Amino acid sequence: MSALRSDSTKQYYATSSLVVGYALCSSLLAVINKFAITKFNYPGLLTALQYLTSVLGVWVLGKFGFLHHDAFTWDTAKKFLPAAIVFYLAIFTNTNLLRHANVDTFIVFRSLTPLLVALADTTFRRQPCPSKLTFVSLLIILGGAVGYVATDSAFTLTAYSWAFAYLVTITTEMVYIKHMVMNLGLNTWGFVLYNNLLSLMMAPIFWVLTGEYSEVFAALGANGGDWFEPVAFTAVSLSCLFGLLISFFGFAARKAISATAFTVTGVVNKFLTVVINVLIWDKHATPFGLICLLSTVAGGVLYQQSVTGPPRESAVQADEKDAEENQSKSVSGKHASV
Repeated sequence: MSALRSDSTKQYYATSSLVVGYALCSSLLAVINKFAITKFNYPGLLTALQYLTSVLGVWVLGKFGFLHHDAFTWDTAKKFLPAAIVFYLAIFTNTNLLRHANVDTFIVFRSLTPLLVALADTTFRRQPCPSKLTFVSLLIILGGAVGYVATDSAFTLTAYSWAFAYLVTITTEMVYIKHMVMNLGLNTWGFVLYNNLLSLMMAPIFWVLTGEYSEVFAALGANGGDWFEPVAFTAVSLSCLFGLLISFFGFAARKAISATAFTVTGVVNKFLTVVINVLIWDKHATPFGLICLLSTVAGGVLYQQSVTGPPRESAVQADEKDAEENQSKSVSGKHASV
C-alpha cells in the first residue's frame, strides 16, 4: 500500500512539474512573441526560425546523449503529417493575430477554446460529458475573458479575421494532437522532432502564399544589417528558445492530462501574460477588466477541482482503450496477411 502511495505521489509531482513548466513557457512565450514580432515583423520567418531551433536542439542533444528521440522515418511522418499541418496553421494564425492585435485580443480567443475542446472531446474522442460543475467553470472562464476584453480597445476587422482563424485551428489542434499523442507511440522528444521538422518543411509554401518572401528579400537588400540589431536579435533568440521548451512541455503535458485540462491550463496561465502586458504596453483593460480576468483564473481553479475525480480516470481509460483497439487491429491485420 505504501509503495502504491509513493508511486502515486511521484506521478502527481511529475505531472504537476510538467503542467507548471508548460504554464510558464506559454505565459512568457506569448509576451516574447509579441515583442519579437514588433521588432522583427516577419511572422512566417519567425516561426520557421523557431521550428529550426527546435529541430537542431533535439538532434544535437540526441547526438550527445542528453535525450532520446524516435528516429525519423517517412512512414511515421506520413501518419503525423495531418497533425503537423494543423499545428503549423495554429502557430501561423497565432503569430499573425499577435501581429495585428494586442495581447488582450489573443487572450480572449484563447480563453474560448476550453469550452469548444470539451465539446469536441465528448463528440469525437468518446470522453465523458463534462459534469455540471465542469461546465459552469468553463462558462466562468468564458464570461470572465469576454468581460475583460470588452473593457479594452475595439478590435479591427483584420484582427477579428485572424482571431477567428486562430480559434478554429487551435481547437482542432488541441483535440487532434491529443489523439496523435495517445495513438502514434512516439516518445515526447520524438513528437517534438516530427512536429517541428514537418512544420519547417511547410514554411516555404506559406512564405510564397502570403508573399512574405518578397518582403524578406526587400528588407535584406535595403537594410540587412538591422536584422542583427541587439534588441531584435535578443527577442528572436528568446522566442526560438522558448519555442523549443514549450514543444517539450506541451507534448509531455498532453500525455499527462486531458485535452480540456491542457487547454484550461493554457488559459489560466495567461494571467501572468496580462500582468506583463500591463507593465509593458499602454493598451490594456481597465481595473474592471482585471477583475474579469481574476474570474477567469477562478474558473480555471474550479475546473481543476471538478475533474480530479472519476471523470478524469474515465478519460484516461478511454484513451488507453483507443490505443489497445488500434494495437489489436494492427496485430489482427498482420495475422490476416500471414
